[in-house]
Amino acid sequence: MTTKVNKTAGAPAAEGFTPTIRSHLGFTALCAVALLVIYALLRVALLVYNRELIDDAPVSSFIEAFYNGLRFDLRLVVYACAPLLLSLLSVKAMAARGFHRVWLTFFASVTLFLGITELDFYREFHQRLNSLVFQYFQEDTKTVMSMIWNGFPVARYLIAWAVATWLLAKLFKALDLLSRPKTPTRSDASAPAWYLRGSVFVVCLLIAVVAARGHLRQGPPLRWGDAYTTESMFANQLGLNGTLTLTSAAMASFSSHRDNAWKSTMPDEEALATVRKMLLTPHDKLVDADTAAIRRDFTPPVENTLPVKNVVVILLESFAGHFVGALGAPGNITPYFDKLAEEGVLFDRFFSNGTHTHQGMFATMACFPNLPSFEYLMRTPEGAHQFSGLPQLLSARGYDDLYVYNGNFQWDNQSGFFSNQGMKNFIGREDFVDPVYMDPTWGVSDQDMFDRGAAELEQRFSGKDKPFYALLQSLSNHTPYALPEDLPVEPVTGHGSADQHLTAMRYSDWALGQFFEKAKKSKYYKDTLFVVVGDHGWGSDVQLTEMDLFRFNVPLLLIAPGIQEKFGKVNHNVGTQVDVVPTIMGRLGGEVRHQCWGRDLLNLPEGDQGMGVIKPSGGEQTVAIVTPQRILIQPKGFEPRLYEYQLGAKPSATRLHTDIDPMLQKDLEAFIQTATKSLLDNSAGVKDSLNQK
Repeated sequence: MTTKVNKTAGAPAAEGFTPTIRSHLGFTALCAVALLVIYALLRVALLVYNRELIDDAPVSSFIEAFYNGLRFDLRLVVYACAPLLLSLLSVKAMAARGFHRVWLTFFASVTLFLGITELDFYREFHQRLNSLVFQYFQEDTKTVMSMIWNGFPVARYLIAWAVATWLLAKLFKALDLLSRPKTPTRSDASAPAWYLRGSVFVVCLLIAVVAARGHLRQGPPLRWGDAYTTESMFANQLGLNGTLTLTSAAMASFSSHRDNAWKSTMPDEEALATVRKMLLTPHDKLVDADTAAIRRDFTPPVENTLPVKNVVVILLESFAGHFVGALGAPGNITPYFDKLAEEGVLFDRFFSNGTHTHQGMFATMACFPNLPSFEYLMRTPEGAHQFSGLPQLLSARGYDDLYVYNGNFQWDNQSGFFSNQGMKNFIGREDFVDPVYMDPTWGVSDQDMFDRGAAELEQRFSGKDKPFYALLQSLSNHTPYALPEDLPVEPVTGHGSADQHLTAMRYSDWALGQFFEKAKKSKYYKDTLFVVVGDHGWGSDVQLTEMDLFRFNVPLLLIAPGIQEKFGKVNHNVGTQVDVVPTIMGRLGGEVRHQCWGRDLLNLPEGDQGMGVIKPSGGEQTVAIVTPQRILIQPKGFEPRLYEYQLGAKPSATRLHTDIDPMLQKDLEAFIQTATKSLLDNSAGVKDSLNQK
């Protein structure tokens, strides 16, 4: 049998090629090194693209990040090279270089694509690829694709990816030729014996297992928390591998969500007693104690109520507290909100329960927390339960309702969820005629939404005796930030990649101001409590702790007749969105039965400055409890971390290497455990699950 020789490369052509163990291992090693270099370059690209997040972190932190990243990349390379290692068991498989090149090109191309998309994903969410990817695509695909196409340079990325894939194919072909034996083999008689190939395979398998585990010590394999070895949150995230984090998220997302729910850490009775101690106040009387966790009759002190009957909740998209002037931010981004803050009570230690609008909606209106495995509660079967939120409590008092939104109510199952909770009147994207601006992705502008909201409130309710509550939800401050061509505000400059986002925030603030100018002229204004709150924050150049507190810190502003005289201008109590409904009911007065997972922030016991339990989007079981000065973070499978933090004009966070307060950790775990059990038992509403109809 003859063998063709590639004259240009000096190596045998594929026909009749019988590889040696040495040549096959050489090809595998060269490909592994090439992949490691590619992944290191992707990490460099992520670092450069998001360089604004470097802040004052030392170079040593990023050296450590790249070392950690190498360990995670090695695991991915093991997966990529697994077919090549298995080929050691068969001479024919070893000779199938064409298949190996196609496989490696495909694998590298896919991971390269993920690395390219992660550049903007990280800039937007300050997280590596995770279950948010799947959550978005479970929604309306057309809207998601429009958001991506209009918000990011998709065409350029696709062209770069296609060119890079072509180059990858060339690279692996070159490595194939480079690793072939210089002296052609002529028959299967020269093939390595099976026992020799088997021995080499066992050795390679052991090396691969060690590389995939990431270390030699006892205990579990390398986990995401092992990348958190520096004081820089950006460096820690940089040490992860986006393909691996997305794979882990996929495994969690496509299994039963209940399988990923919080697992009990203490007896249920002990957790229940702890939660009741956390949430019940002297103004609460526990009811249905055998069937409900925290169902109680709440009777606010008469002296702390207000002469109001109506409620308007305004949920502002991405209204991050870090950029709000009234909370100490420079730049004049929110002048209208800042002016409104002079008229009401501003909470300066307030947090969203999650980092997505979805969680902001159900936490604020249904007063139920964001829990591991139930981050998208409104879309899961459990979202069909009856909760103890504003729609139920005010509908029981005979209130009319109104929900005005820029976009489509099918997104996040808003119409289904809120209809089931008791709301009846919805005005969304399809109900606007001749808007000032229609975003090609989401809907009308905030100017249109607030104008329509003001008009509807005036026409439906002004001068009428029947009380009402309304939810107005903004949207312009969201990627792709498509704003009217003739902006009524000055564009923000000098903040680098955040300029466009801050311009959208300034525009949304202006639209909010226009709404209040109209509302103040209406007859209902003097009888109304206005609640202005951000649905979640967004990232800054500085990441406060691995929870990235700037993504949670939002303002809460209450405006109503006489409210400052009773409660002052600024309140320093810690609260989250689950506290909004009890705080509203505390101003309206009268006994109310509810099962909110928060408290009236203006009727806390003396010496109690509040607390809040928060959790980021993305499917991870990382949770945290926030107190006025500290935050305790509990990542799944790792020891808790304690930080001292400060918000306002000079934000900071310092890791405290002291003993963790066992009561604080117990409060956190008991809260999550009991709330999860309440949800799964369908006992989170005002009535027992069997009697809710």
